[in-house]
Amino acid sequence: MGLSGGHSDPILEEVGISIIKHAFSQGITFFDTSDIYGPHANEVLVGKALKHLPREKIQLATKFGIVKMDLNNVEINGTPEYVRSCCEDSLKRLGLEYIDLYYQHRIDTTVPIQETIGELKKLVEEGKVKYIGLSEASADTIRRAYAVHPITAVQMEWSLWTRKIEEKIVPLCRELGIGIVPYSPLGHGFFGGRAVIESAPANSYLSLPGFLKIFVSLCGFNECSNNTAGKLAEKHGCSPAQLALGWILHQGDDVAPIPGTTKIKNLDANISSFRVKLTKEDLKEISDVITINEVAGHRTIDVFIHCSWKFANTPEKEKQPTINAPVV
Repeated sequence: MGLSGGHSDPILEEVGISIIKHAFSQGITFFDTSDIYGPHANEVLVGKALKHLPREKIQLATKFGIVKMDLNNVEINGTPEYVRSCCEDSLKRLGLEYIDLYYQHRIDTTVPIQETIGELKKLVEEGKVKYIGLSEASADTIRRAYAVHPITAVQMEWSLWTRKIEEKIVPLCRELGIGIVPYSPLGHGFFGGRAVIESAPANSYLSLPGFLKIFVSLCGFNECSNNTAGKLAEKHGCSPAQLALGWILHQGDDVAPIPGTTKIKNLDANISSFRVKLTKEDLKEISDVITINEVAGHRTIDVFIHCSWKFANTPEKEKQPTINAPVV
C-alpha cells in the first residue's frame, strides 16, 4: 500500500520495483496489495515487479470489496457479480493467471457472506484463485464463511496497541486453522517514532481528522506508550519498531505480519526483527507494560470505523422455498 500512497506520497515506479526485488532477495516471498491501493496503481506496480521474479516462488495476495473511499463515505460491494469482475480486472493488472490469496477487503453487510464466498469458491474451482481470505471480518462472518469454503487467512489490524481481536477473533481462527495476517503491525508508524508522524504529508491518512496518530504529539497516554516502548527496545537491543514486529512475530507460527515501507533501509530494519528473540516472560512483560488502556483515540479515520470487524455481520441467506410436487 505504502508504495502507492496512503500513509505517504506515492514513490516512483522504478523505486517501488527495486524495493520489491530487494525484499525477495532477502527472503521475502509474500506480497500484499489491493485493487483500492492507488487505486489500481499498486497492483500494476506489483505486477511489473513480479516480471523480474520467479512466479512459482511468490505468494501474491490482493483484495476486492472497497469500491471507493473518501473522508465522507466508504462504498463496499460483496455481490457475486462484483467479486468476479474484480478478480478478472486484478488478474489483468497483475499480469497473472491466478491469485494465490484473494481477500474480501471489507465485508458488505447487505450481502449474505455465503453468497460472496460462494462466488469465490467458483473462482477457486476455475483455477483463478488458490486460497480465500477475509479482512476485518466479525467472528460470526468468519464462521459462516468457513462453512461454505475453507478460509486460509484473516487479515486484521493487530499490534502492541491494537489487541482487541485477541478476545474472540484470534481464538476462532486457531479453532478453525485459519492463518492471521496482521496489518499495520507498527501502529501505522507510531512505533517508528514521532518523526514518522510529524513528517506525514497533508494527504496522508495519518493527517486525517479522527485518526489516532494525529494525537501522538498532544496525548500524554500515547507519548507514555512510546517512551515505554523505547525503554523496552533498548533492553532487547533493538528499535521500538523492531520490538513491535518481534512481539507480533512471537504470537505464533500462524501469524504473518505485513509491515509496509517506502525505503530499503526500513525494509532491512523490519527484516532484522526476526533476530529479536523474546521469551514467554519477555512477551508478558511487554504486553503488561504497553497496555491497551494506554492508547487514546481511534485506530482509523472516523468514516472507516463502521467498516471494521465490530460491525461486519452480514444478513442470513434466505432459504429457497420448497415446492412439493403434486400427488398424482
